[in-house]
Amino acid sequence: MTNDQPAPLSTDFFARPTLTVARELLGCRLVRQIDGATLSGVVVEAEAYIGPTDTACHASKGRTPRTEVMFGPPGRAYVYLIYGMYHMLNLVTEAEDFPAAVLIRAVEPQTGLDRMQARRAKPGRPPLKPAALTSGPGKLCQAFGIDLAFNGWPVTTGEQLWLERGQTVPDSHVATGPRVGITYAAPEDISAPWRFWLRGNPFVSG
Repeated sequence: MTNDQPAPLSTDFFARPTLTVARELLGCRLVRQIDGATLSGVVVEAEAYIGPTDTACHASKGRTPRTEVMFGPPGRAYVYLIYGMYHMLNLVTEAEDFPAAVLIRAVEPQTGLDRMQARRAKPGRPPLKPAALTSGPGKLCQAFGIDLAFNGWPVTTGEQLWLERGQTVPDSHVATGPRVGITYAAPEDISAPWRFWLRGNPFVSG
């Protein structure tokens, strides 16, 4: 991080109620330094997962080697792999020993789009439209080069992977609704409006 860049979000930012963090992450910038380049994008969609009673949350299965990061200090990355191929970036929230996190579902790319294209390219296929580069949690992790090596990473240090404040997003621009892909959860958790996104933003996941 250079001196003219905004400061990374602090541990105190993440050490708050998860719904508050998820809402306020909208408009913040996700920054990744990789191979001498800086990639960045504005968070446009996020989902909250809150504690052991939330059956959509991994921690509802107990404290395991996989979920240990969620029980740790706030401001750490919780990264896991699904379907054996897609990484998911979550940010640990609330007090230590209370397992909660926010899944970053989509970002609007700002810098490093050429690098993102290279990472997301498929042989013999035309370049992706910008709106398709990072419009989903697996897509953005691929585009930003985020994998299991970042599980437990402190995103508050301004090194390799961090978040920083962007423009404030007014409530009138924010939509809420049920989370995606949690059909295994209890009905009350399936219907909880714990997904936040920017209304009309083309980079929100489909």
